[in-house]
Amino acid sequence: MTGALAATFVSAMMLAVPGRAQAPVGSATIHGHVTNPAGMPLTPGSVKLTTDKNPSSPTASFEFEFPLDGNGDYKGTVTKAGTYIAVVIQGTSHLDYMQVQIASGDDKTVDFDMTRKEYVDKMTPAEKAAVEEYKKNAATTQAENAKIGNLNAMLKQARVDTTAGNYDSAIKAMTDATTAKPDEAILWEALGDAQLAQANAAAKVSKTDATLPDKYAAAGTSYQKALSLNTALAKPNVDITAAANNQLGQVLGKQGKLKEASSAYEAAATTDPTKAGTYYFNEAATLFNGNDMDGAAAAAQKAIAADPNKADAYYIEGQALIQKATVDPKTNTISAPPECIAAYQKYLVLAPTGAHADEIKGILQGIGAPIKSSYKAPKN
Repeated sequence: MTGALAATFVSAMMLAVPGRAQAPVGSATIHGHVTNPAGMPLTPGSVKLTTDKNPSSPTASFEFEFPLDGNGDYKGTVTKAGTYIAVVIQGTSHLDYMQVQIASGDDKTVDFDMTRKEYVDKMTPAEKAAVEEYKKNAATTQAENAKIGNLNAMLKQARVDTTAGNYDSAIKAMTDATTAKPDEAILWEALGDAQLAQANAAAKVSKTDATLPDKYAAAGTSYQKALSLNTALAKPNVDITAAANNQLGQVLGKQGKLKEASSAYEAAATTDPTKAGTYYFNEAATLFNGNDMDGAAAAAQKAIAADPNKADAYYIEGQALIQKATVDPKTNTISAPPECIAAYQKYLVLAPTGAHADEIKGILQGIGAPIKSSYKAPKN
């Protein structure tokens, strides 16, 4: 048996079990389960039937073979009644044996339990030690899996709570989660989301709230932690890198750190080009709100290049460029940059009844520029 036990602990792999055809008249069926010495399903492997008196012989022939599935189960049809030795085989190792009498028409259950005393007593000390080590590792894995399952549930609930405005609950859950597993980037990202949402909600109530700086700082710390952990991985998660940078850009913008915010948004867009339109737009909005009109116009143009149908990006571009409008002191007429007018007009084409449509029409009328719109009044 020495050397055979090592093969018992090969990692699980699902084997395809052929569809069960109609059994011939007079045949029998056989099925069962194989448990290894550690009490786990044995897989991969197979159960074979032979009439050879020495089934361990290299020359032994087997009349029937039934592969074990991922649960350590097997089943099949025996077309010839008789007395067989059923052998559990994994690789080149013959692990267990049982004599089986199969009669025509039988539905035979043949289970192999390698935890039985008779089997364990025949194991070498080294094999027994290997089983105990396997059990120990399996218990650790099960505990870790249970922990991960609990953290996943906490993460899911925290996201629900953040969306619902239950910020304290979400922050508490993710603080506990990051304490339990401080090396998981996605938990830090979720904590940052809850902290940022709480800060934004407080800012809507009062922009002079004395706790705002600390709230935004906490969110920024969480996003930075998520990014550092994710970046250290052999294969960083693109979604986490992009999302955390995007959120970090919002935090930095709220803190008045426009240059750093712009860098974070640019990193998000570079990491995930499929969402670049959104990230550049967020950059443009942040810079516009921070009164960096040149930066806002440039970011809006990047958003438009990434997503030409993003109407609000044209609005921000127009709003940023209108700052460069000049007034002729003689005629008292206003002249806006052509790019500004074009951006406003494009917004009206894309969103003729959008939230900013009336505002833009008023601006264009005020500077004597034509109004272009795709809007068509409904027929009466």
